Amino acid sequence: MKYEQGDFQIYDERDKVQLESVQALLKQSYWANDRSIDVIQTSIENSVCFSLYKGEEQIGFARVVTDFASVAYLADVIIDEHYRGQGLGKWLTETMVNDPRWKDKFKFLVTDDAHSLYTRLGFRGSEKLLSTKV
Repeated sequence: MKYEQGDFQIYDERDKVQLESVQALLKQSYWANDRSIDVIQTSIENSVCFSLYKGEEQIGFARVVTDFASVAYLADVIIDEHYRGQGLGKWLTETMVNDPRWKDKFKFLVTDDAHSLYTRLGFRGSEKLLSTKV
């Protein structure tokens, strides 16, 4: 599927993911800045990936880990630091959250920031959700 907004496009096709671009994006993050290219490749192979482009340049990335039956975990949502503040992260996240493949599924994520964005999209904190180190 392809989504368009002005000069930007979002693709949810794994073959549109530029591995080196995703690695460069994740190096800008606090949660995956030391993630190896092999781990990134494996995560891409086992996720539904959303790639944000301006022309031929991949400037954003996110992925969903799902069983397509009951759960969808949103992960690695990131926009290139040169393109932040333009609403692109909101658009990318809304596109993922509203995808019909996980409509009515339990959606969750882990984040230290952007809480106001995620709460506007229906996410809430819970004392029920437990995890190992994230």
